[in-house]
Amino acid sequence: MFDLSNTNSTLVDFDLHTGLSKTRETLRRPLSAMKGMYHDQAAFDATVKSGDPLVYEFFDMGVPDSSGDVAYGTSITYPGKVGDEYHMTKGHFHTVLDTAEVYYCLRGHGLMMMESPEGEVEVQELTPGKAVYVPGRFAHRSINISAKEPLITFFAFPGHAGHDYGSIETQGFRKLVVERDGKPALVDNPRWSK
Repeated sequence: MFDLSNTNSTLVDFDLHTGLSKTRETLRRPLSAMKGMYHDQAAFDATVKSGDPLVYEFFDMGVPDSSGDVAYGTSITYPGKVGDEYHMTKGHFHTVLDTAEVYYCLRGHGLMMMESPEGEVEVQELTPGKAVYVPGRFAHRSINISAKEPLITFFAFPGHAGHDYGSIETQGFRKLVVERDGKPALVDNPRWSK
């Protein structure tokens, strides 16, 4: 007979509709933690001052950071905009640059923006049931383009990949996704420099 009361790192829970876990702590990113990520600084400051909304949160399921392990979890990006730019994750490269990642959309409507160090940009649409493979060497960012519903994804990547947020915080992505005539549009980032 199995001891069903034994809990360990091989069994975790997350809700397929909400992305939430009852047993794991979430890592939360309010707008104030996204300084420098949005191109409209005045809109950023005003939105932080008027309530500092939660932009996204994610669950890291606590897998060891070794090359033989698979790190995974759920990410929830909430609806909203800062100026004309949609709520998004900070975005990151992997510290081990050649490592890839997979995102599977559980709920919502969004985009995955990907960019290589050489400037190749690709944007893929995320809707429930679609998976996006992010190749190694590509920074990536989830963007929620729904006005009402959170974008919820399940992600998995090699345990040793690590996260390099600093390159994005310093440089940003070359492109932005903004709302134009009620629809998402890809435009040059006026703050990006070589």
